[in-house]
Amino acid sequence: MSYERENKLGKLNISKNVIANIAGGAATECYGVVGMASQHLLMDGIAEVLKKENFAKGIEIKQSDDGKMSIDIYLVIAYGIKISEIALEVQKKVRYVLESTLEISVTSVNVFVQDIKVIG
Repeated sequence: MSYERENKLGKLNISKNVIANIAGGAATECYGVVGMASQHLLMDGIAEVLKKENFAKGIEIKQSDDGKMSIDIYLVIAYGIKISEIALEVQKKVRYVLESTLEISVTSVNVFVQDIKVIG
C-alpha cells in the first residue's frame, strides 16, 4: 500500500517504507533516542535496536480515507532523560519533517518506548 497524491503534472505514489524511513531518521536525530526498536519485543522483554535499513519494522503507518496519516513509532531511549520530553520532541520533529518534505497531513504521532539503555 502507498500514499497517493495527484496534481496538475500527474500522479505521485510514495510507498509506506519511504515514509517509515524518513520518520525513523527524524526520530533518531532527537536527543535521548538511542535507536528504533522492533514492534515486537524479543525474549525476556528486551528490545532489539534496529539499523537504518530496518526502520520500517519499528514504525506502523495508518492512513485514513481522507489521506491523513497516523504514525506509531517504537523507540529505545537513553537512561536518565525525562521520557515525556523525549516523546514530545520526537512527535514534533517527525510531524514537521513529514509535513515539510512530503506534504503529508499527519494527525498523530504515537511514541512507544520499548526499552531504556544506559549509555556510558
